[in-house]
Amino acid sequence: MSYYVYILKCSDGSYYTGSTNDLSKRLWEHREGVNPAAYTFSRRPLKLAWSEEVTTYHEALTHERQIKGWSRAKKEALICGDFKGIHEIVKTERKRRETKKKKISKQLPP
Repeated sequence: MSYYVYILKCSDGSYYTGSTNDLSKRLWEHREGVNPAAYTFSRRPLKLAWSEEVTTYHEALTHERQIKGWSRAKKEALICGDFKGIHEIVKTERKRRETKKKKISKQLPP
């Protein structure tokens, strides 16, 4: 059985990330608004922006959680297949975190 991780672009410009073992069925559920409590319900119409097939449920869930934590810029780079761009964003984010750590450590009393 295959599993899928996917990103939908919503009508308000936001992104929704999910995973499923039946991509066609899940897209239909999102587009039809099967669940009124769902994030995508009030943001229809939706467009499939990106998807990836993986082999295990665990892999799909891991990728989904990882992507959900990404910045909008990183998600857009993934959608465009710009892996160099993702790498550059990661470097920038890492540098920002290191700078923030240094500032905090300087503020702490010895």
